[in-house]
Order: sequence, then C-alpha cells, then structure tokens
Amino acid sequence: MGRIIVALTVLVAIIEGVGNLDTGGILALALVVLGIIYAITQLDPEDATGVLVVVIASGAAVSSGALDNIPAIGGHLNAILGQIVMSLHAVAATVLVLRIINRLKG
Repeated sequence: MGRIIVALTVLVAIIEGVGNLDTGGILALALVVLGIIYAITQLDPEDATGVLVVVIASGAAVSSGALDNIPAIGGHLNAILGQIVMSLHAVAATVLVLRIINRLKG
C-alpha cells in the first residue's frame, strides 16, 4: 500500500506542480491527505528519524531555489518538489501527533 500512496503523491504533485489547472485547492488537499495516510499506515512514529531528515532536506532544497538554475526544467522540478514537500510536511505533523498520542497513552 505504501508504494501506491507514494505513486499517487508523485502523480498529484506533477499535475499540481506543472499543470496550470484551477482545481480550487483540491489537489493540494489530496497531497496532505495522502501524507497523513502514509504516516499512519507506513511509519512507526517512535522511529521516524529518517523520514524527518528527508522532510528537512527536501524543504531546504525547495526553499533554496537551487533547482531553478537547471536550464529548461529547473522551474518545473522545483514546483513538483514543492508539492511533494507539502505532503511531507503533513507526514511530519502526523508523526508529531501520533507521538503525542503515544506519550499520553503511557
């Protein structure tokens, strides 16, 4: 199931990042929901260090704008990665909530 979620996330990110569609934010919502589902079904919230490192590194790559320097495709890559990072932020937030819930349970 994890591969399906990742494939859908990449597909929606490509459509949202490159396509000039007026979706009213539904694709962005889909990316967030896919991130939440991935975090709940595929991650152990007590051992999510690797995923959190990927979130930080990806966010830094997008915010630096370094991909924009690649001729012809850099802007598109940055837009697609930006959408994936939005989904990864949902993953990080879900991991945080799950860890808090686990701590409250005892």
